[in-house]
Amino acid sequence: MKSRWYKNAVIYQIYPRSFCDSNGDGIGDLNGITSKIPYLKELGVNAVWLSPCYASPNDDNGYDISDYRAIMPEFGTMEDWERMITALHANGIRLIMDLVVNHTSDEHRWFQESKKGRENPYSDYYIWRDGTGPDGRTPPNNWRACFGGSAWEYCEERGQFYLHLFSKKQPDLNWDNPQVRQEVANICNFWLEKGVDGFRCDVITYISKPENLYGAPSSSFVVGPNWKKYIRELAEASWDRYDTLIVGEATGIDFDRAAEITDEREHLLDTLFHFEHVAQLPVCSYNQRSTNLRRFKRILFRWQTLPRASWPAVYYENHDQPRSIPRFAPSGAFRERSAKSLAASLLFQRGTAFIYQGQELGMTNAPFREEDYRDIQAVNQIKAARSRPFARIEMPFLLRYLSHYSRDHARTPMQWNDGPNAGFTTGKPWLMINPNYPQINAAEQENRADSILHFYRQALGVRSDWIDLIRDGSFVPVDPKNKNILAYARRQGRRTLLVLCSLSPKKSSVRLPAEYLKENCKLLLGNMEQAPVLREKTLLQPCQCAVFGIED
Repeated sequence: MKSRWYKNAVIYQIYPRSFCDSNGDGIGDLNGITSKIPYLKELGVNAVWLSPCYASPNDDNGYDISDYRAIMPEFGTMEDWERMITALHANGIRLIMDLVVNHTSDEHRWFQESKKGRENPYSDYYIWRDGTGPDGRTPPNNWRACFGGSAWEYCEERGQFYLHLFSKKQPDLNWDNPQVRQEVANICNFWLEKGVDGFRCDVITYISKPENLYGAPSSSFVVGPNWKKYIRELAEASWDRYDTLIVGEATGIDFDRAAEITDEREHLLDTLFHFEHVAQLPVCSYNQRSTNLRRFKRILFRWQTLPRASWPAVYYENHDQPRSIPRFAPSGAFRERSAKSLAASLLFQRGTAFIYQGQELGMTNAPFREEDYRDIQAVNQIKAARSRPFARIEMPFLLRYLSHYSRDHARTPMQWNDGPNAGFTTGKPWLMINPNYPQINAAEQENRADSILHFYRQALGVRSDWIDLIRDGSFVPVDPKNKNILAYARRQGRRTLLVLCSLSPKKSSVRLPAEYLKENCKLLLGNMEQAPVLREKTLLQPCQCAVFGIED
């Protein structure tokens, strides 16, 4: 059933709470998304990945689902969702939904029943264990939750602990129960029958836990003992019956394991998001020094060597990561050039490319104060630090860390224009809007031919023109040890793309092999009026990029 359409695709991620509010309640919604479909079509993307829009009490902004077959009322109705997908498809844009099935909300009906007792029909839908110690109130093991504290919560009603790898309001499902696996397949088929084109699977590599959890190491749930069996079963019961893209969030996965679980012959995942390149790399400082580009390139280039039967997903931003500016390239006077250079470096790599909302405008991290944070992870970190004896010493360091890495940076509302609330809402926005919106917004860039937005449109056009080479061609690093310039070539037969991207705030040179110094080398894309002159030692201006095509 699979056509592998995603190998030609660029996918745009929408965080619905922050994209566009149509009714003035300060929260983005489905009708707001529908109103912006012409914008997405003009941008040139092939699909939308929609972060969760299901019913949820919003402990983790929708990643705690209380009903998989209902729409969150803040976002609209099922009828609104149906109008949205119909309009997307009418404009040639596919829809990828977020599938969150490692855990549910503790307000889901399954959990409400499960906690009532050990004889309940839903008793085994979650991971329950007796406590240890004289009073049975000590957690079964020392696992820590990703959002802080123990990964175990005691339930008085049942007299046992339940496992939650994230918030205590996100109890982990028990995938060892075949009824749970069938429920998940039914949920997938419900949405696939409604026309969705695939799923981004949240923390999908965590679903299989070891049988004996007492004393088990915390690494044992990353691609656990039955993971392949359960995913193949789900693919057979659902995913492989449709022309889908299945992309997994794969925290903790290394290169070799990624090659294995994305091999098309394995019927597991079509591709995955690894996190190696967005791990805590040095952040651009305020004096505009760039990140450790050599390390960044080394990681990116290694992932380009995935076997032919495996398929990469390439991205720099998403809802869980801070903005790529100033993370990977200078901000300030070079912000626009930086955003364009990063775009060029991303979009011509082998793999399905993902763009996060606002990335195409060069949106940046926001100047949050302590009271501005809304993400559960940041709120819990601040609360924990404030409760410790040396809070006065610890807090400045934590706040500096959050100023670089908080997930809230990616979640500030989309900056549509320079009007009130950046054109996002007529009400009070749920999260502060970045105060730089009068300078950085879609309307301003729409009206300026040399804007970042127009550059993305041009880049996606070039990508479309050269898609056969980008999909099937080889990837060749160029001057890989260069500390200021990210450069590579894509080659297929007699055609070559040469991609040169400076991510430095100073003039820099890149060494080019003679095979790229040809008279028939044509400039396809650039972010400066004057293109670099190709020589053995080619000079690039600060944050300059250029993409050349060679057809022998």
